[in-house]
Amino acid sequence: LSEIPELRGKLKMIREIKKIIPSPILSFYHFFLAFLGALIYGFPSKKLTVIGVTGTEGKSTTVFLITKILEKAGLKVSSSSSISFKIGDKEETNKLKMTMPGRLKLQRFLRRAIKSGCQYAVLEVTSEGIAQYRHKFIDFDIVVFTNLFPEHIERHGGFEQYRKAKGQLFKENKKIHILNLDDDNAGYFLEFKAKEKWVYTINDFSQKEKKENLRQGFKVVAAKNIKSQENGISFNVGNLRFNLLLAGRFNVYNALAAISTAESIGIDLKVCKKALEEVKYIPGRMEVVVSKPFRIIVDYAHTPDSLKKVYKSITETKSTGSSLICVLGSCGGGRDKWKRPELGKIAARYCNKIILANEDPYDEEPEQILSMIKSGIFNSNFPSRNFYEILDRRRAIRKAISLAKDKDVVIITGKGSEPWMCMANGKKLSWDDRKIAIQEFEKIARLL
Repeated sequence: LSEIPELRGKLKMIREIKKIIPSPILSFYHFFLAFLGALIYGFPSKKLTVIGVTGTEGKSTTVFLITKILEKAGLKVSSSSSISFKIGDKEETNKLKMTMPGRLKLQRFLRRAIKSGCQYAVLEVTSEGIAQYRHKFIDFDIVVFTNLFPEHIERHGGFEQYRKAKGQLFKENKKIHILNLDDDNAGYFLEFKAKEKWVYTINDFSQKEKKENLRQGFKVVAAKNIKSQENGISFNVGNLRFNLLLAGRFNVYNALAAISTAESIGIDLKVCKKALEEVKYIPGRMEVVVSKPFRIIVDYAHTPDSLKKVYKSITETKSTGSSLICVLGSCGGGRDKWKRPELGKIAARYCNKIILANEDPYDEEPEQILSMIKSGIFNSNFPSRNFYEILDRRRAIRKAISLAKDKDVVIITGKGSEPWMCMANGKKLSWDDRKIAIQEFEKIARLL
């Protein structure tokens, strides 16, 4: 609707009205819509095995990997994530600019999954979705926790409230819990009751710790002997060696979450290995769109922790003496302003050259967003000769590519596979960092 000019003003007015509606009334509205959606579509989740994945980072990748394993096991699967909506063999890009669909859309999706003969539904669950009761009246059989870092702080009123929102998914669903034991917040999520608890880790356990986990009834899935390469990462689970084409230690955690989920429903570890080793890339997640003469990588990283992990992963595996050329920005709309200088500090630490660019400004002044990132960069004494501020994102990507030499790495972060750039007054521009990067690379290549 926001694409229709005459409706943009009305949509903005509706958003403003929502801001002044008392919280209890707004909560009832969201709850009622969740019930209505489930009622209209016949409470479809009761006829499916539903897996919910929540956390700050890695949700979409984990949904993707779980789906691949289930499919390799011969099951018919539906999945919903910030990347796509998939029902069996049919898949469409998520163009909603919303990770977790609204209540009626989600219930309709589950109904369509049943009609298509799906046995499983794998859903990415967000804190915003939980706060608006989009998860209500969905009968989750398995809930997965990836990790927790500061995010959406303004929306929830603090980190504790953000964590509490995530915790609701585990508090309300007591069947199978899959938890990242290495996360600082693991203890909080372990407190919630469940019939079965699986934990995953990359840390070695002492005999005492192993016995304690067994005593508490945790089933542990551990990765050992982790080795990173430019084109992937390998590790052991039990007696099997997994050789993933996905780069970054963070993808070991995503893989472990998927393996734990699969094993909790009886899928053999060998099936997990076959499925995961066939995954060539995750759309917009450390996706290599150009590999020679230098690499161009597109990633969704938009939080300080995720940006640090992406940069660190590339730095550890790139050729000696090569440069890391970084294109980044930050989302507008008044969200998480605290993180903008932090993104700048991290970029200054890892990048050889930095190009700041527009991302999704919404109704904020793009220049103001970039100035906040810039403060973090120059407070870190980053050399000004290696810094560029180019508001036009296409031009910024072109500049980054023009600076690259053999074996360098250009990393474009913030949007991943998102199909839109969100501007002021509800306007959305068709966009895809991956396609833009390839187009600009080809233009420059033709000139050489």
